[in-house]
Amino acid sequence: MRKTLLAIALGQALLLAGCASADKQPQATVAAEAVQQNPLFSASQLQYQAPDFSQIRTEHFQPALEAGILAHDKEVQAIAIQSAPPTFENTIVALEKSGALLDRASSVFYNLSSSNSNPEIRRIQSEMAPKMAAHTDNINLNPQLFARINTLYQQRHQLTLTPEQVRLIEVYHQRFVLAGAQLDETQKAQIRALNEEQSKLTNEFQQRLLRLTKASAVIVDDVAQLDGLSDSTIRNAAKAAKDAGHDGQYLLNITNTTRQPVLAQLHNRELRQKIWQASANRGLSGEDETVSLVARLAQLRAEKAKLLGFDNWASYRLAPQMAKTPQAVFDMFGSMVPAVVANTQKEADAIQAMITQTGGDFTLQPWDWAYYAEKVRQQQYDLDENSLKPYFEFNRVLQDGVFYTLNQLYGVTFKPRPDLPVYHPDVKAWEVFDADGSSLAIFYGDYFAREGKRGGAWMSAFVRQSGLLGQKPVVVNVMNIQKAPDGEPTFVSYDQVTTMFHELGHGTHGMFSKVNYPSLSGTAVSRDFVEFPSTFEEDWAGHPKVLANYAKHYQTGEPLPADMLDKLLRSRSFNMGFDTLEYMSAALLDLEWHSLSADAPLQNVAQFEAQALAKHGVDLAAVPPRYRSSYFAHAFPGGYSASYYAYMWSEILAADAFAYVQTQGGLSRDIGMKFRKAIREVGNSVAPMEAYENFRGQQPTTEGLLKRRGLM
Repeated sequence: MRKTLLAIALGQALLLAGCASADKQPQATVAAEAVQQNPLFSASQLQYQAPDFSQIRTEHFQPALEAGILAHDKEVQAIAIQSAPPTFENTIVALEKSGALLDRASSVFYNLSSSNSNPEIRRIQSEMAPKMAAHTDNINLNPQLFARINTLYQQRHQLTLTPEQVRLIEVYHQRFVLAGAQLDETQKAQIRALNEEQSKLTNEFQQRLLRLTKASAVIVDDVAQLDGLSDSTIRNAAKAAKDAGHDGQYLLNITNTTRQPVLAQLHNRELRQKIWQASANRGLSGEDETVSLVARLAQLRAEKAKLLGFDNWASYRLAPQMAKTPQAVFDMFGSMVPAVVANTQKEADAIQAMITQTGGDFTLQPWDWAYYAEKVRQQQYDLDENSLKPYFEFNRVLQDGVFYTLNQLYGVTFKPRPDLPVYHPDVKAWEVFDADGSSLAIFYGDYFAREGKRGGAWMSAFVRQSGLLGQKPVVVNVMNIQKAPDGEPTFVSYDQVTTMFHELGHGTHGMFSKVNYPSLSGTAVSRDFVEFPSTFEEDWAGHPKVLANYAKHYQTGEPLPADMLDKLLRSRSFNMGFDTLEYMSAALLDLEWHSLSADAPLQNVAQFEAQALAKHGVDLAAVPPRYRSSYFAHAFPGGYSASYYAYMWSEILAADAFAYVQTQGGLSRDIGMKFRKAIREVGNSVAPMEAYENFRGQQPTTEGLLKRRGLM
């Protein structure tokens, strides 16, 4: 995942820049002494303005954010009320240059609020949420500012502009229109109220999910119940329990998805059920329940969509995307459901047979699937996932796998920068150099799980590339790998290997950006295109030449034996029915929630989920959605509402592109540079499908996707 956290946290405010009405400017002043002592008030003196984490403290954030809002308002107000007729320079370029303080402060704050949070950061986030929402509205709903943008939009083909400049005007115009710039004042007031409520609810959702992640952890008293887990995992569980005040016990943390990784190894069925239920029942009841937030968020989004002239939130959200309409997405999934369900049922039958074969007399349940699927995998492919782990040591995967592949394809190298301050001891920094030796970017890797970090994996930017602003990118990848005890190697699963490739696919999308305007930079593309370059990168993890370079025993350096390698590659399509169905179920849930009309009543979440899954024929009891609504961070507090489908939409592009690349030389600099120039460098300066066709020479087909998932 994905676009920058900044874009998700702040909506369009910082991507667009803009103007506040004179009577709605926030009242905030900052003493000169406080400014001098706050490093966020001036550009960092570190290379490429990388944040100076040695100086930044939590108490710096709120003053900088509030002053940044005020400064941004004043900067852009001057643009909106100027008497000179609108030109590209005095309106669009001026907007692109505005908001430096707010951009700088928020890029650091919203990254840390997800990756290194604490109670004070969460308090600031709650307090700033409605202020940021109001700031966004003051930009998007300002009639003077929109009048200038609209004038330029109407004249764009008559002006002497580059294609990138025309594209930027069109992006601005579309964003303002979709935000409500053409509404009357009464409707704008309604939009403001809905946006404020949404910002409060999404922030509250995030806060509750953080607390639920901690509260849902499962405590185990007897180590015998952990039979099946590796010694390292058990030691980690003991340390986690001790750190949480449960010395002598074992703590198993819950990850962000319904499925939990430990379920594949634990022999104790009762404990597996307890862990699965702790995961699947998050947010359904109690002080931190989230179901009431889900119901209201779906309702108020539908109300906002109606005000803006759309049938529902999904129609509103998809209008600027590649898919264009919800029906196009429903059709995509509908065409795949029969094959996916049939494939999943075959997998379920094989697992039920394995249960019977190993002495079980119970019906397959969700907490059984991963455990017995692993036994089926071992039987069909004679492959034990645990036997692979010594060949997937974290540092070697990163250096000799991910970094190696990026060098082979794009010519870049990563040099450690231990001199750069970081926000946590586990975070590492690198400087990225291009093939000609020129410095390209700064990259931070924050790979290990800890308290205060939300679940999942993502990419974000502290500094976005911009030719106009003379900025080179400063990018971060965040994951939640369980770190081994001190002094021991950290091993990763093959799924985590592919996620490492995926996230640095996002990272290089930001780092390779070569555009003028920050609003078009890097990953600032449509939701159903942004996952394409990163998903494309995943498949290199299984390329024979790449695997041979990183899949080596951590002690001996011996390569992964040929028979194990062959089994691994052949087994990649195993359980793909389950993987595909649990994803599709979540994506369909997201679309159904956001296809509600404005006059629909508040929904009972459990009933709505059951009806939505049954409607699309994906209601297999043993295969629940990857996310239930109550902890569906992408769709509710995150930026993927009505857009979770984007992963599969992008995967169609990625699979088609990867298959094409294999016909053009495979792992080679020539085809890599073609992909880099056509896709990664252009950001949103070129329309997504146009960029794809520039690379591929045609539009994609679904054949590559079906082959990638072993469905044909």
